[in-house]
Amino acid sequence: MKNFVNLALKFFLIILLLNIIAPPVAVAQSLEDIYSTPTGEEGLTADTSHLEDELHKWNKNMDVWFMLMLVAFLMLFIKKFEWGVCLAVLLVTAGSFITYMAIQQFVFGQFVWTQDWTIMGVFCAITVVIAIGIFLGTIKMWQYFLAGILFAPAWIAVEWWMFSYLEGVVDPGGSMLVHMVAAYWGWGVILTLREKRAFDVPVFTTTHSVSFVWLASMLLWVLWPSFVTALLPADQVTWAMFTCYMAGLGSIITTYIFCMIWQKKVDPLVFTYAMLAGLVAIGSPLTSVDPWTALGIGLVAGAISATCFIKLHPWLCEKMGVLDVMAVNNLHGIPGIFGAICGGIFAGALMANFVSLVGVLVISLVTGGITGLIIRATRGEMEIGSMMSDGADFVGWKPEPVATEDGKVVVQDA
Repeated sequence: MKNFVNLALKFFLIILLLNIIAPPVAVAQSLEDIYSTPTGEEGLTADTSHLEDELHKWNKNMDVWFMLMLVAFLMLFIKKFEWGVCLAVLLVTAGSFITYMAIQQFVFGQFVWTQDWTIMGVFCAITVVIAIGIFLGTIKMWQYFLAGILFAPAWIAVEWWMFSYLEGVVDPGGSMLVHMVAAYWGWGVILTLREKRAFDVPVFTTTHSVSFVWLASMLLWVLWPSFVTALLPADQVTWAMFTCYMAGLGSIITTYIFCMIWQKKVDPLVFTYAMLAGLVAIGSPLTSVDPWTALGIGLVAGAISATCFIKLHPWLCEKMGVLDVMAVNNLHGIPGIFGAICGGIFAGALMANFVSLVGVLVISLVTGGITGLIIRATRGEMEIGSMMSDGADFVGWKPEPVATEDGKVVVQDA
């Protein structure tokens, strides 16, 4: 806790100093001049104004924030680690969003807060919220705030690589910028953190805890078009909604089929995650395909994701010697790569997307690896009983009896 307080104080002191020493925003301007949405300016389409564009994106902005919080419920299947997941999501969100906006304003001089900039800030935050699922429960609670701070400049580096350094990259819905970055930045963390004890932590679920995952997955599915169209002009939103939902329907179908092929029954956690794979993959080819092609992309993505969850995940974790706790690579990493390739093919930008894809992998793994080293150096002692457990961080937490697979009832200690 002392480490967290010291980190928070230093962080906000830096923000304060940046605010003091940064070039002033024109002293004569009032706050109303700076922060009110300007009127009378042209919009993204011929028949809209800038003000109408901002109002159009306001709802999308709110939806993405809602989706970010739903990701927490997508990770609540571990019975004894539910409060901790929620707090970790909030801490990493605060650290990443504030740092992203501070860098944009005080380093790059982006003084005007618009819907586009704040949407990019929440995209940064939702990306790292996904990423922490890879090492969830294996670091101390205050370090999620630290992880959020360290992630923001890494994400800005990827953003610069894709859209400033390179030309012609096609990724309107974030198959690379969000999903690949989340997966491989998180993998960079675990590869240097090297917390092998995570394999030995007992993980129990209940019907109730898995039901949270069902609810979150289904709500995320419904809201996904807001996420992928958040920065699009209004005249492309309807088209993108059609392709998004068709891809999502495709992955629902093949996730079920491949769960039955591989396991003869449906694993609820595999299904609730892999059913979103079509939505991940359609991010790059979002406006480059028709709805029926999008359905085909979703069908392939669902098959790939379900197979990766069931077959690739245990093999990969064993060979690499690290545990991807939420199996993020299988929903976000590999379907993200598939989506980037599809985007390149259907938009006629295969080389640009391929170069972007390679760069995203390298930047994400390297910056994630550096973050893992910092977390490892600052974590200190962490008992295995504190991993994936609410007992170490919350007043009033009590272990509850949980039924094991052999029918016995046990009580998990903190």
